[in-house]
Amino acid sequence: MAKWGEGDPRWIVEERPDAKNVNNWHWTEKNATPWSKDRIRKLFTDFEIKDNNIECKITEIEKVDGEATANNRKGRLIFFYEWIISMKWTGLLPGQEKPSEGKINVPNLSEENDLDDVQIEITISETTDESHKLKQFMYNVGRDHIRKQLGVYLKELREEFSKGLILPKKDDIINQNTTRPDGVANISNAFNKKINMQPIVSVDDKSLGCKVAVTTIQVFESFQCRANEIYDAWTKPEMVSAFTRGPCKLEANRGGIFELFGGNIHGKFEELVPNRKIVQSWRYNQWPSGHFSHVVIDFEEKGDHTEVKITQTGVPENEKDATYKNWKGYYINSTKQTFGFGSFLM
Repeated sequence: MAKWGEGDPRWIVEERPDAKNVNNWHWTEKNATPWSKDRIRKLFTDFEIKDNNIECKITEIEKVDGEATANNRKGRLIFFYEWIISMKWTGLLPGQEKPSEGKINVPNLSEENDLDDVQIEITISETTDESHKLKQFMYNVGRDHIRKQLGVYLKELREEFSKGLILPKKDDIINQNTTRPDGVANISNAFNKKINMQPIVSVDDKSLGCKVAVTTIQVFESFQCRANEIYDAWTKPEMVSAFTRGPCKLEANRGGIFELFGGNIHGKFEELVPNRKIVQSWRYNQWPSGHFSHVVIDFEEKGDHTEVKITQTGVPENEKDATYKNWKGYYINSTKQTFGFGSFLM
């Protein structure tokens, strides 16, 4: 990892002739959501489960809600997915004339759970002897078939979206003309994004030897948790690593430093008031050299939630919108999704 305030030599574009994702160091991402929704629907449309003269069939895919992404970080492939799936099924016992009906619910298919541990709920629409027998069949036999189909989706997800995420290194392409694979891009407006930032003239910063136009942003959010829980989530290294989905360096004490998102976000703690306030000097690596902003995070616990106000001064003016969006996406939304402190906001 780079020293605090210094760039990482692995980001130097000359290491690859095309100046793209040097040594696969950048976080790159493919959106697998549309493909996944379509693939899940196709895998279960008219899917049949037969055994011992009992026949059941999925007749309708009611809901496929969620998201999936394929990511490359430091040459390592990482897949994130979270799905809620609801389906209708019918079944017939030997000699049964009128089919029984029911529903299948998969409340949480995600990378956090092994496939064998994925919950599959089976319900029936009416209470008859035949329906109860078919429900038991779906529970004992049908769930295994459903898990196998989900396994097919996960296998194909990894195969389909591994393509092009790991780019060849310098030695692999030195004499080749290469183009970036379709669908692969450094995350737009992300803290992990490598950009070329040119200083702009307005406010004089003598420490930089240049002038930087700066502005202030504020972010307001409510979390469904106690103040100490969200405070811990942003000050304990193991919890920060969980919601940033990567290793971090963090010393949550006055004067302690922090480095997040591969060192792209770094700074030091100026003040900490447990469960009430965090004050930081805060910098994005691609800002003008040596330029830091000032971040104040206030926590106020209410009756059934905690309100958080983030005030950041000294943000380069041309980075205002991107920085705001990244607080919402890579801090707030990711924290909510990881720890269950509220619905995940898109």
